[in-house]
Amino acid sequence: MSGEVGHFEIPADKPERARKFYAAAFGWNMTEMPGMDYTMVSTGPVDEKGMPKGPGFIGGGIGARGGLLEHPVVTIMVDDIEMAEKTIEKHGGKILQKKKPIGDGSMGWTGYFKDSEGNTVGLYQWPKE
Repeated sequence: MSGEVGHFEIPADKPERARKFYAAAFGWNMTEMPGMDYTMVSTGPVDEKGMPKGPGFIGGGIGARGGLLEHPVVTIMVDDIEMAEKTIEKHGGKILQKKKPIGDGSMGWTGYFKDSEGNTVGLYQWPKE
């Protein structure tokens, strides 16, 4: 699993407007996350856990523009965020947000870094089952 692009984030000045736009323009399904000011996006068919089940579909999110979400962000799936952070720094990247649980951690962990070109990129680690 480590290294695949598996998620995207789209910043929005008005998240409600963005949800309506992407649902109408592309047929994406939206699930607002209570208390998180974030909307999960399904770009195609999903399984019982909400994970994409067809080739070419990845999940994403829409959040209020600000902080680390100023521009669209691709998220790379990794087995261990802390190990990835060390590797990123070793090769000239900069950690912007160290490993942080999503909610209570049952949804996994996230982090952000700047690559060698100054782009903000996300990291995601699945929760242990």
